[in-house]
Amino acid sequence: MCAHLIVTLRAVLLAAVLGLGWIAAPAVAAGEQPGNNADVYRAVRDGTAQSITFTAPADRMLIQSEGQTWRQWRNGPITQIGGWVLAGVFIALVLFRLIRGKIKLEGPPTGRLIQRFSTAERMTHWTVALTFVLLALTGLTLLFGKHVVIPLIGYSAFSWLAALAKNVHNFVGPLFFVATIVMAAMFARDNVWQAIDALWIRKAGGLLSGEHVPSWRFNFGEKTWFWIGVVCLGLLVGITGLVLDFPGYGQIRQDMQLAHIIHASGALIFMALSLGHIYIGSIGMEGALESMKTGYVDETWAKEHHEYWYREAKNAGTAAPAAPTAARPSAAH
Repeated sequence: MCAHLIVTLRAVLLAAVLGLGWIAAPAVAAGEQPGNNADVYRAVRDGTAQSITFTAPADRMLIQSEGQTWRQWRNGPITQIGGWVLAGVFIALVLFRLIRGKIKLEGPPTGRLIQRFSTAERMTHWTVALTFVLLALTGLTLLFGKHVVIPLIGYSAFSWLAALAKNVHNFVGPLFFVATIVMAAMFARDNVWQAIDALWIRKAGGLLSGEHVPSWRFNFGEKTWFWIGVVCLGLLVGITGLVLDFPGYGQIRQDMQLAHIIHASGALIFMALSLGHIYIGSIGMEGALESMKTGYVDETWAKEHHEYWYREAKNAGTAAPAAPTAARPSAAH
């Protein structure tokens, strides 16, 4: 009988101890657990200034929640939507090439040349173009490297490539910005609105119909690219790039994060628009590339694409002597 009573008391006492343990456990986990600094880090993230021992910008926050927001934007909408936009424009250009084909001259080249761009204009254009290509390639490497490059070459090789891309991007950026300002000042006068641009808009530049719509030195499509692409987007990515390139001028971390979001978004739009300009100016239109390589175009090209400018240039006497027979471009390309 005593033995049975002792066993029963032991069972009751054990149950009581276990019950008290379960009741006390939440209190320990909530704040009495050694090393649990959850409350401290919540206080750090509330946005108030902290007492820190290292040199920092004007903001004294040890942890700022905007960094997480920036990361989500950078890895989410900017990367995903930007990638699809670039792919969509590329596909559209391929379809345009298949449907429309290369834009060729209707008449045979005359061999008589007219100066379209001066040496200074061409040097400025090529400086902007080459720095733009370097910035585009290095920027895309940094933005899409995790998804595209690492699966191809691995983490170790990409670490070297990313370091190279970052340094090239940082050093070439200021040169692009300066060249863009020079280019904007150099070509602004010839890119103002003119009455004939309304005809170009109505006929969509004849890109689908094949009709040659007259214009002055630059048509409405070129003017649109100049003002939206070169001037607005070029200066936007240039200025935000300088903010990121030179962080020691009072920018706080939120400034850098906002500058990066604007810089990356603007750069992706800039690159998407540039694909059309690059295509038309290189393989998409017969004779277009020659104007930036030599500075001169054939009279047939000038008359068919920029008839008003052609007449003005002829009257101003900017035509060059006829090219030698061997150097004349053939009518068929």
